Amino acid sequence: MFENLTERLGNVLKNLRGQGRLSEDNIKDALREVRMALLEADVALPVVKACLDQVRERAIGQEVVGSLTPGQALIKVVRDELTTLMGEQNDELNLRAAPPAIILMAGLQGSGKTTSVAKLARLLKERHKKRVMVVSCDIYRPAAIDQLKTLAKEVHAEFFPSDPSQKPVDIAQAAIVEAKRRLIDVLLIDTAGRLHIDDEMMSEIKALHEVVQPIETLFVVDSMTGQDAANTAKAFNEALPLTGVILTKTDGDARGGAALSVRYLTGKPIKFLGVGEKTTALEPFYPDRVASRIIGHGDVLSLIEDVERKVDKQKAEQLAKKLEKGKSFDLEDFRMQLQEMRKVGSLSGIMDKMPGMSQVPDQVKNQLDDKMIIHMEAIINSMTPHERKFPDVIRASRKIRIAKGSGMEVQDVNRLLKQFGQMQKMMKQMHKKGGMMKMMRAMKGKMPSGGMF
Repeated sequence: MFENLTERLGNVLKNLRGQGRLSEDNIKDALREVRMALLEADVALPVVKACLDQVRERAIGQEVVGSLTPGQALIKVVRDELTTLMGEQNDELNLRAAPPAIILMAGLQGSGKTTSVAKLARLLKERHKKRVMVVSCDIYRPAAIDQLKTLAKEVHAEFFPSDPSQKPVDIAQAAIVEAKRRLIDVLLIDTAGRLHIDDEMMSEIKALHEVVQPIETLFVVDSMTGQDAANTAKAFNEALPLTGVILTKTDGDARGGAALSVRYLTGKPIKFLGVGEKTTALEPFYPDRVASRIIGHGDVLSLIEDVERKVDKQKAEQLAKKLEKGKSFDLEDFRMQLQEMRKVGSLSGIMDKMPGMSQVPDQVKNQLDDKMIIHMEAIINSMTPHERKFPDVIRASRKIRIAKGSGMEVQDVNRLLKQFGQMQKMMKQMHKKGGMMKMMRAMKGKMPSGGMF
């Protein structure tokens, strides 16, 4: 997400490097670049204008203090204004209600609404330890109810059955009664979507909203529709009292116009980002962290939180103890590290949060996909336990056998062994510095302007 915008803003910084003071003359071209970057990112024109007016007002005449370059000073101003534009802080769900807290999910067909219901159910269960029930009031889309039933089973949420012959209001009322009986903490209600906003759709969801009186009404919208997403949310908000927005499919959106436009146009906060197809791929929306990613500084804080939440601490401690005893990092450990990395998220998602990724060549970024990790695991799985423990024994004939066993080529085996060697050196360095988490925390906020790469 935001790759195009990040790249353009990085060029602005380069062009201003070496100037001693930000004046109207030398930021004129820079602001034109920022304007073009925002428009190309499909940010709504009123939003672009409001943002640039604030940037211009703050930037002109600003002194450059210490080692800070004008480019960095302007980028900081841009980052602060982007943060303000997107809402400044994370707006958490309001669950302070007599159980069950009811959350009504609305949106157009194809926006990922039903999947978002399951993702949110999982997040509430795993992070907030809530008992969650889901129900579908979508009586129009074929198999909508069955889809939610399947997803509910996957995320271990309670499912309240419904039928296309029932009325949505009757389904919702029955679900509320059952949720109270089962002592459910949160009830998520999935509603019908349409290909576009129409009177029938709005009348139905208004009636549903009036009956269930939800504490949260979330609008689910596809970020890849750009500023149209913000305009759709605005139209919906005028008919229904929304409390927040979930932006879906952000992992496939290189522009990010929706994220930058929604709050300004609707006045409602973005509460979550859908960052993939899996039911684990839902992230709380932090405007300051997203703004940091846009300007190429990454989001190390979210990455640390992901690692601390998803990585098996017991396995990490076992590896640390092994290294403390002077034993070497072997291919079995390397395989375990690859498996743990996959738990944290997609490789592209991890890289997106790393500082300096905008300066990594496209041909390198294009190679960073999850298939690469799967192939590496397959190669290690084709080795014998002895080979994994003592990688130095892997010579030409063994490499041929391993390549055939994993369905890969010999050069792939060579590449893995080279990467393993680099990882071995890195693990030694990390062990000396007190471990990976300590190293990442030290990185936070102390990145050079060029990033890691």
